[in-house]
Amino acid sequence: MFSAFSSIDCEPPTDTAVKRLDGIGHVLSALDISAIQTQDDMNRTIWTLDAASKCVRAVLAEFRTQPVTEQFVRKSRNLIDLIERTRDQVESFQTGGAAMS
Repeated sequence: MFSAFSSIDCEPPTDTAVKRLDGIGHVLSALDISAIQTQDDMNRTIWTLDAASKCVRAVLAEFRTQPVTEQFVRKSRNLIDLIERTRDQVESFQTGGAAMS
């Protein structure tokens, strides 16, 4: 009778938030900026970084009323910093005169 409730998430909200941040980090770990060869590659990479940034900020907004853990704060800051640094690197390819087809 209660089998429908067996999949209800009973973990603390910040654990859920950390898992979401881990998922975003997993997607970002698949990016290989050294493989950028064309303008389309660059555009796709920047789009992915921008989407990831929005996702991190959405997680922060969703859980802003919850008590936060050190892990949650650290992960969110690290992801935002990583996204910004990577975006700067990708943009420097374009402004640095790298040949883009």
